[in-house]
Amino acid sequence: MEFTAQIIAGYLGGKVEGDPNVKVTTVSKIEEGFPGSLAFLANPKYTPYIYSTKASIVLVNEDFTPEQPVEATLIRVKNAYEAFASLLTLYAQSKQPKSGVEEPSFIHKSAKIGKEPYIGAFTYIAEDVVLGNNVKIYPQVYIGPRVKVGDNTILYPGVVIYEECVIGNNCIIHGGAIIGADGFGFASSEETNYKKIPQIGNVIIEDYVEIGANATVDRATMGSTILRKGVKIDDHVHIAHNVEVGENTVMAAQSGVAGSTKIGKNCMFGGQVGVSPHVKIADGVKAGAQAGISGDIRKPGVIVLGSPANEISKQRRSMAVYKNLPELMNKINELERTIEELKNRINP
Repeated sequence: MEFTAQIIAGYLGGKVEGDPNVKVTTVSKIEEGFPGSLAFLANPKYTPYIYSTKASIVLVNEDFTPEQPVEATLIRVKNAYEAFASLLTLYAQSKQPKSGVEEPSFIHKSAKIGKEPYIGAFTYIAEDVVLGNNVKIYPQVYIGPRVKVGDNTILYPGVVIYEECVIGNNCIIHGGAIIGADGFGFASSEETNYKKIPQIGNVIIEDYVEIGANATVDRATMGSTILRKGVKIDDHVHIAHNVEVGENTVMAAQSGVAGSTKIGKNCMFGGQVGVSPHVKIADGVKAGAQAGISGDIRKPGVIVLGSPANEISKQRRSMAVYKNLPELMNKINELERTIEELKNRINP
């Protein structure tokens, strides 16, 4: 598909600076731009590339001020990153959507399928499943008994959804993710060492949630494990039983949240963040990569780093001390030797 700068600016509500008739057919990174492509500049770190890029069009923020001539046509928008995401969404939607039911696949006679579905080959849909309208089920997906999946939701290849889980509207679950496996519940027993505690709850995933590849969300022991509206979790994230994740919270890859933890809305977790069980985390908390959260965080909007996690200002001071530990140790050793020499002089 081919678009002019003027058409793109009209769609985004932006302003063209340069040739309004220049055409693009694809997108590119700004540092790898080439004629006929569109790039964007949102991170100041990449500003030098705007003067050398070969991209035909570059999206920039309204307040961008070039320090030297720019060859590309600019489209000024309120938020270049968000505008670029909108264009990618439009491009993805322009592709021919899949539809129909491929064979071989198994759909139980009691299952209810909405309008315009796509059900890929080797999919298994169990009894009393309810699928909404325009649901896309890619090959080799398993959907267990009494599962409900909302409108416009996409389940990519290899997704497994255990019985009685509920998936909302406009969700995306990527390949290999498992929703509703048993929570890690065992009781100590003299006879068998550990006795399994049946996990009889479910998982509820609200609207506009996206779950990365090979992520796992465990079912509750009783009640529900809940991912609220707009939650985004990356690949290889683990959400344990009875956890509740608040609206629009995001978690990067390899994070793990232990059982019965309650996380507020609009939180952000970096990669490999670990959260202990039964912890409560306030709204808007940000945890840096590899932070270990072992206790409640009750203050909204704080940033924590380290393991055990600490507020960023305190953690930075601690890290500064830690870096100097070898020198401090040498000084302590030197002081100990000096004290010992003084003792020997006083008490020969």
